[in-house]
Amino acid sequence: MIAPIWLDVLDETARLSAAHGRTDLVESVQQKRTQLLDPRLRVLVLGEPGQGKSQLINGLLNAPACPVGDELTTVLPTVVTHADIPTVALVHTPPAGNHPGGAITEPDRTPLPLDQVAAAVAGKLGGHPGAAHVEIGLPRALLGSGMVLIDTPGLDALDPTQLDALTAFARADIVLVASDVNSELSPAEISTIGHLAQSHARVTLVLTKIDLSPRWRDAAEQSRRRLAAIGVRPAVIPVSADLRLRAAGSNDSTVNAESGFPALLARLNADRAAKTDELARAAVGQLTRTVVEQLAAPLRTEPAEARPEPTPGPLSRLHEAQRTVDELRRCSVRWQHTLNDEMADLLSDLEYDLRDRTRKILRKVDEVFDKADPLSDWDTFAQWLDENLLEADEANHGWMLQRFDVISRRVAEHFLAYGHGDGTAPGWSPTSRDHLTENVPLMEQPYVERFTYVQKFFTGLRGSYGGILIFGLATSLAGMPLINPVSLGAGALFGAKTVLDESRGLLKRRQATVKAAAQRHVDDFFLLVSKDCRDMVRQLQRLLRDHYTALTEQLQQQIVESLRRAKLAADADVAERDQQMRQLAVLQEQARRLAAAPTGARA
Repeated sequence: MIAPIWLDVLDETARLSAAHGRTDLVESVQQKRTQLLDPRLRVLVLGEPGQGKSQLINGLLNAPACPVGDELTTVLPTVVTHADIPTVALVHTPPAGNHPGGAITEPDRTPLPLDQVAAAVAGKLGGHPGAAHVEIGLPRALLGSGMVLIDTPGLDALDPTQLDALTAFARADIVLVASDVNSELSPAEISTIGHLAQSHARVTLVLTKIDLSPRWRDAAEQSRRRLAAIGVRPAVIPVSADLRLRAAGSNDSTVNAESGFPALLARLNADRAAKTDELARAAVGQLTRTVVEQLAAPLRTEPAEARPEPTPGPLSRLHEAQRTVDELRRCSVRWQHTLNDEMADLLSDLEYDLRDRTRKILRKVDEVFDKADPLSDWDTFAQWLDENLLEADEANHGWMLQRFDVISRRVAEHFLAYGHGDGTAPGWSPTSRDHLTENVPLMEQPYVERFTYVQKFFTGLRGSYGGILIFGLATSLAGMPLINPVSLGAGALFGAKTVLDESRGLLKRRQATVKAAAQRHVDDFFLLVSKDCRDMVRQLQRLLRDHYTALTEQLQQQIVESLRRAKLAADADVAERDQQMRQLAVLQEQARRLAAAPTGARA
């Protein structure tokens, strides 16, 4: 036997739902498949309290199957099926959590006497955990033909989950919504019918108690218009259960026709006969369209990374790779700026430090040679000057190396985000300073004029001549000769004074000469050491620049490769989503054709 086309469409819907990872939709489709393959027609009767649901079922069966009365409230759903003899059972479905692994167990059925039907429906026979419902078996031809009627508790407008729970329990093929014809449809009833029309292929509005309303035809037409206003056009069938039961008691066909039940039964029998064909096609088409919309919505409106995935999606990885490339570019600019700025500051600080140290040495030289004589203290001074200059160079060089370590760590900090820290700094060893001592010549003693004894003798004669002449002329006025003891004493005094002054002048000139020579020597030392420091700083800067440039290129190559793979994955994901959309479009078209196919169509 060739399988009906709706079965193929249903299986394809389940396959696509599984491919999209929607196990909930797969379960719904499988339940619908099992339900449609069941030859029985499950009829769910819904309505607000007091609308005559239970009496409607009694009218369909021409028997008091469901308890009714003003003081009786239906609490548990009631499933009315065919049985050879009248039976009643209270059925409990244990919660899945009460069994290891959530295993599904057989419901617990408790047979009841017929006189306890009302108590069972009212929920007064509890004692078992889990969901419960009442099953009633009756020997009725309507039920024997494959009809299952399901009565339900009155709908509570304040409980939005009740309707979904009842429809999930009933797994109905068609739904009858009972409403009292004597009152207009409430907003809650209109909303309920609209909601049911989206999930069930057949929804019928049954207006009850028409025997109490002479204007029931106007009420039925008004109900049709109000439902059409929200885009829902269910069948509207007015009935009277009281007239139906009265006609059954008197076997009056006229009253039975006035009750409206023949039209309702004809519709139910037609739906039962068409369950595996027209009704199934309509139900499958409706379910498939709903599933397609749920599967296509995230593909149309949400990027790949917004869909729930165990790992980041291809598009999110592509965006992350692009952000990493941009961040690496910014990192490259930042570390180069850091390196250039730090090296410029280092050069400036080193020059200032060396200049400050040499100026302190020169100030000390000035202080020393304001008092000391270069002739007697030169050897000690020359050794002291060379030692202090070398000490200044070593201190300056050591500070440079410390600063370089700091700069290297600061540049390396820019690569912490990429898994490279202080350990990525290039290896290097300080250069020897021996060449500096070889290139800096020792300070030679400058030529300084000595004050010899011959110079002192002639300087003394030159100074004593004026004293002898001045005092000799003065004493000659007193009749003394030009050369006398007084003039000789004055000449000796003047000569000694001249020798002393000349000796002090020569000392000042020697001190000035040595100071100038020391200044020139320190300047030469500063130029040489400064040039050497600049060369070393440039060398270290090139070392860091080349190292981190190579590291940046390596990271960039890795990130670009990651970007390329992410781009390929994103393109593949887009292609996959496009293919999924095409598959869903094909499935939706099949559902449309299925719903529009003529009765009896087969694959």
